[in-house]
Amino acid sequence: MDIRPAATLALVRDTPSGIEILLLQRTWDAVFLPGYYVFPGGAVDQKESRGRSHAAGLADTEISHTMSLSEGGADYMLAAIRECFEEAGVLIAVDADRRLIGGDHPAHDDRKAVFRGELSLAGLCRRHQLTIPLDRLAYLSHWITPPGPPRRFDTRFFVTTAPENQYVSHDGEETIDHLWISPAQALEEHRAGERLMTLPTVRTLRVLRDFDNVESLMRYAWANPPEPYPSEPWPAIRRGKAVVLEPDSPAYDEAVKLDPEGEGRTKAEIIPGEPVEVAAGVIRLTAPNPGVMTGPGTNTYILGSERFTVLDPGPDHAGHIERILEITGGKIDSVVVTHTHLDHSPGTRTLKDKTGCLVYGRAAPAGASQDQKFAPDEQPEHGDLIKTDAGMLKALHTPGHASNHLCFLLLDQELLFSGDHIMQGSTVVINPPDGDMKAYLESLYDLLAEPIRFIAPAHGFLMGQPETIIDYLITHRLAREHKIAKALDKLSPVSLKDLTGKAYGDVPAAIHGVAARSALAHLLKLQADGRARQKNGLWQSTPAT
Repeated sequence: MDIRPAATLALVRDTPSGIEILLLQRTWDAVFLPGYYVFPGGAVDQKESRGRSHAAGLADTEISHTMSLSEGGADYMLAAIRECFEEAGVLIAVDADRRLIGGDHPAHDDRKAVFRGELSLAGLCRRHQLTIPLDRLAYLSHWITPPGPPRRFDTRFFVTTAPENQYVSHDGEETIDHLWISPAQALEEHRAGERLMTLPTVRTLRVLRDFDNVESLMRYAWANPPEPYPSEPWPAIRRGKAVVLEPDSPAYDEAVKLDPEGEGRTKAEIIPGEPVEVAAGVIRLTAPNPGVMTGPGTNTYILGSERFTVLDPGPDHAGHIERILEITGGKIDSVVVTHTHLDHSPGTRTLKDKTGCLVYGRAAPAGASQDQKFAPDEQPEHGDLIKTDAGMLKALHTPGHASNHLCFLLLDQELLFSGDHIMQGSTVVINPPDGDMKAYLESLYDLLAEPIRFIAPAHGFLMGQPETIIDYLITHRLAREHKIAKALDKLSPVSLKDLTGKAYGDVPAAIHGVAARSALAHLLKLQADGRARQKNGLWQSTPAT
């Protein structure tokens, strides 16, 4: 699938109570992000470059340098301005007297012609003797749509002050509503499941929330353009042969971190029993238990250089335990366990018997999938610190997948051992009663407050851009919740089976049994939020008060 270049423009304004930002709601008939609240924006048109002759303030070379492009940066800005005009009716342009145009300027009469593609931005400027002041825009962020959606975009986000004498009017076709709202209020409504937003929108709102007025925001944005991140193919090795990894490859972030010079010496495969040093004093050793639920196998992490801490020993597999003892020389001071599912903690008992190590973790809850024999010496509370030879580990209680789940943050290296709270390439199973969707989402939000540079999951490779990953998981779950809530409103009262068939119509019917467990988790969250209730085995929505 081609990734199309795109641009988005965040319009901001001052109010007596602080900054407000413009959000547009996309039509429910849209193929991409139906019903979502977004900033004005869309794809960069091939004719965009014609507008450069009508632009002022910044040259394309300067803009492109800021955006880490060889050329064409101005085209993204021009696209953002054109899309804002088409979708919101606001045109960032100045007349022959260098004054921002108002809402009564005749250029607004040509909005529909621009929307239909009959008139380019350059043609609009030529017809009305307008100039586009690119220096009024600041480059805010860069996002690439992750794999999965029906369309993918390489999007540059910009921000500018909304003209005081122009009024917003959504186009009525691609956008069906608009509102001015404070970033804090928008984030609160997103978190409550009341407004669908993508993770770039959410992240942008978080940035804007920190400013009291538009002037300070724009000064910051002009002075602090986003840092570029690797987006080019990266060399690696797979099955003994040289390969090139695309940015979407599971092994990409790990290859870039471990081989920053791009010499092609990292492996793009996980081989059980083969140790990989993923950070200073941190070795990943994968257990030989591959499967549908475990991927290539459960990752055990060995921390230290002289004395060792073992994180998630995995299943009680003789060969795997022997490799742990071989790598550490048996000098194991402690074992740390994220949770007590059977692919994570059973190996603890053998290591305890052989080394006398101290065991950290939380006791198993009820359930056949839990390691009921797990016996911790210490049960860490949220925020507790555990000393290791590789640095201090901070325990983070992250219920959701399991009520006793803990993540551990290696503070000096800002490396999060996520257990099964965050997995690579798949969403986490939330299976009531021990699985709790509300607790899961709250735990994800809590992780956004922690200083994390990389995620070391229990299954898969190292993952970079942790905030993007966490935001994506939150957005994905809330989008599904929104579908369930809409289906509940329409079908109430309804059985879990019938609701699942409606809300999970986009997944194969063969896995609707598994989907029903996830649907139940969402329903229980809606119930906890006061938005649903169950009676006589049927679910129904709760009217808003």
